[in-house]
Amino acid sequence: MVRTTLLLLACSVLASAGDPAKLQTFFQRWRAFQKPRLIAGVPDYSPAAMARQHRELLDMQQAFQALEPKGGSIREQVDGHILRAEMAGLDFDHRVLRPWANNPAFYVTVFWERSDQPAREGPFAVGAVELWQLAFPLKAADAAALEAQLASIPGLLKQAESNLVGNGRDLWVYGARALRAQADDLGKLVARLTAPGAPAQPSLVAAARRAQAATTGLAAWVEAKLPHKTGPSAIGIANYDWYLTHVQLLPHTWRDEVTLLERELARAQTLLALEEHRNAKLPQPVPVASAEEHGRCFPEAVHRYMAFLKDHDLMTVAPYLEPALLAEVGTFQPGPREFFTEVDYRDPRVMRTHGYHWFDLAREEREPHADPIRRGGLLYNIFNTRTEGNATGWEELMLQAGMFDDRPRSRELIYILLAQRAARGLASLRLISGEFTIEQAAAFASAHTPRGWLSLQGQLVRAEQHLYLQQPGYGTCYITGKLQLDQLLARRREQLGEAFSFKAHTDAINAAGLIPASLLRWELTGELPEDVARMLATP
Repeated sequence: MVRTTLLLLACSVLASAGDPAKLQTFFQRWRAFQKPRLIAGVPDYSPAAMARQHRELLDMQQAFQALEPKGGSIREQVDGHILRAEMAGLDFDHRVLRPWANNPAFYVTVFWERSDQPAREGPFAVGAVELWQLAFPLKAADAAALEAQLASIPGLLKQAESNLVGNGRDLWVYGARALRAQADDLGKLVARLTAPGAPAQPSLVAAARRAQAATTGLAAWVEAKLPHKTGPSAIGIANYDWYLTHVQLLPHTWRDEVTLLERELARAQTLLALEEHRNAKLPQPVPVASAEEHGRCFPEAVHRYMAFLKDHDLMTVAPYLEPALLAEVGTFQPGPREFFTEVDYRDPRVMRTHGYHWFDLAREEREPHADPIRRGGLLYNIFNTRTEGNATGWEELMLQAGMFDDRPRSRELIYILLAQRAARGLASLRLISGEFTIEQAAAFASAHTPRGWLSLQGQLVRAEQHLYLQQPGYGTCYITGKLQLDQLLARRREQLGEAFSFKAHTDAINAAGLIPASLLRWELTGELPEDVARMLATP
């Protein structure tokens, strides 16, 4: 019945003809429905509550179908397909992923680091505690708000012991590690709150300690169950293909993505080999080696990058973009380097190009989209072909625009980045199909990343595959999104000929909002591409 409803929606023009306000009103109703109900401040993911929500979802989809119009602008139709995709995402959660029942990491809700995406990557329970937003020592109002947030954690984690019944071993192994990491993060919070000179906030400290104890307790409970968790964690190719089509709105299949990523990995490795041959007589860049050097080189890299964007007329540079990028340069980290630090410390300008994410977030904050459907992060990470695909593509576009002509060895770094993303994406596809465990996926990604920089001794390689197992389509979106945006640029160049402006093209992408790249192709070209049309009509 749900699949039939989705087919009817996909085959219709989903917009409120001449009255987008109706669609936006429905959007607010849908977003309120999607959240679990709260009981004493704790989100209810119990079997009974989730069964009820899944039953009621069909009514929500049928109500949406009643908005079927007789026409509507392309922009309105795109908004309708976004709404349909979000509802398909919740349906998929209930039918396949069931993260509240299968995935212990779903119950991790405390974060010290800011995500560079409009919504945090992966599935998580409602009630995120974003500690990075706080300024310590805490003011009274912030302390009270944080205490209220922490107070719900023990109840949520106690509920998790009843909800979690899955048998996927990888999800349980890495979920236990994620819970241990949250316990450590809460320990850091307690230390910050009780440091010498910190204001006395005993009730807040007690709430943090209770949350830490509850997290440690759930981690131990999950670990005790591990000997009996022997099943696969993969969703399989058929489910993955359905998710790509109906939720991610990507006109590819698992097999298509294997082919595309294998081609991109080979292309990246080939161009890297050519760059290395051309630059053989040049010295390799020496990595940043001190806090002082970091403090000098990284802000300078931002200034040079922003000047390059302005001087080459590549995009409209709003005054708030440079401060947004400067705020995210981080600090020097001694010791063994993870993959992105290996790149970053050799030329800080390189990863500033991928830092387009911070432009997206700053624009969202300072110039929020007029359309509420496009304001804020879309559910189920369906923005990722635009956000990650654009940031990945922008790296090579800046290379071709001449940004690294003064440092030819930095051109090699761009192709190392591209190879790593293709390698880890291919690993994630084998993980999704059930051919690989997380450990095998990590080994594959490491082996196919140049120079040994994605080391199995680090934390990143497994953390990435754990995310991709939880959030289908994320491991491949860097490449598949980039290719969708390449197709968009190529078609606009064909349409406009000599009138094509790279700056105007970039500005149009930014103005459209953080929506799936396939729908951007439709909206910005004014044409419904054949592959996108087939995708939208797929049962």
